[in-house]
Amino acid sequence: MTPLSDVLVFHSDDRVEDAARAMAERSVGGAPVVDGDGTVIGLLNDDDLIVQDVRLHVPTVLSLLGAYLELPSSQHKFENELRKAVGATVGDVMSREPTMCREDDTLEQVATLMHEENLRRLPVVRDGKLVGIVARGDVLRALVSRGPEG
Repeated sequence: MTPLSDVLVFHSDDRVEDAARAMAERSVGGAPVVDGDGTVIGLLNDDDLIVQDVRLHVPTVLSLLGAYLELPSSQHKFENELRKAVGATVGDVMSREPTMCREDDTLEQVATLMHEENLRRLPVVRDGKLVGIVARGDVLRALVSRGPEG
């Protein structure tokens, strides 16, 4: 785990441009977003910042017996993509309700969670407050250092 003192952290009102620059300078693909109390409220991933290539999916509308029906899930997806495409702050583009782990979770629990949810990083929390971050590389290094008997 990377301790909080070394973790790149953002707030929801940080500018997207500044966040992208900070992530590029530190060569990280994501960072937790916290509120004023240090509670994790989101996760900013490099995928969230790639807005110039966003292709908006226009909501699906069905014509049935002269009536037009809009699929609700299609509208939600469109609104989410539009929000990310024009977002100016980290809060506009971050992934909300990120998967997290606790500082007392075992290596096996963290590795399983990351694998099952195809995650590259997990904020580590204590009582909802950020204490660090664990990345796939951290898990791999820990597994290798334990050896086959581990």
